[in-house]
Amino acid sequence: MTTVIAGVSGVIGEALARDYLSSCPEQNLIGLCREPAKVSEDLRKHPGVTLMAWDAEEAQRLDEAALHSVLNASGPLHTVIYTAGLLHDGRMFPEKRLEDLNAPDMVRAYWVNCVGFGLLMQTLVPWLRGKHFKRVAAISAKVGSISDNRLGGWYAYRASKAALNMLVRNLSIELSRRCAPLACVALHPGTTRSALSQPFQQSLEQLNVHEADETADHLFAVLQHLTVQDNGRFINWDGSDLPW
Repeated sequence: MTTVIAGVSGVIGEALARDYLSSCPEQNLIGLCREPAKVSEDLRKHPGVTLMAWDAEEAQRLDEAALHSVLNASGPLHTVIYTAGLLHDGRMFPEKRLEDLNAPDMVRAYWVNCVGFGLLMQTLVPWLRGKHFKRVAAISAKVGSISDNRLGGWYAYRASKAALNMLVRNLSIELSRRCAPLACVALHPGTTRSALSQPFQQSLEQLNVHEADETADHLFAVLQHLTVQDNGRFINWDGSDLPW
């Protein structure tokens, strides 16, 4: 059995990888990220881990032939987790008002938070066929909920995560026809202490903030309990439903 984690160099991706390796030592793990050399040493040297260069903004960076070769050798694909995400970096920051909106930032947010997931699933779908139960999960965000939006702002991030949610819903319908049995879901990880949340420390004081390993443990538990009845859900870190 094989698990694929896209964005394995991020804090949530790395922590989830460790959960899978410790709880399912017989399984193989393929980790995708922009710079495999920057992944923690314990994962780079683990015999059950294969790291491959991949960039959500540059789909052509993924060596699909090499990925297919690894998948052919590593056993049935049973879990795909998309943990890549972009809220801010040195080139962009969440918008506070309409005047802050600009096209390049919107496009980058859509590529990383949504388009990258769709193109990755396009590559992986042949390995999702089979009689075994499969899990496909995209790390979304509660701020991507349209009906829950009461504060506004963060245009690019909110809109791209809402688009990701729609992509998950679409995939849950198509993949249930082509790759059943399967559960394709969007997951909200909760607020996690990371570089993504670091600029918002004052706001975090009013929230329940989890360390990365806590977040991973919560998400791992949700993933392990998924059944075909969960297909198409938007799930909070505690297993409850979130509004689309």
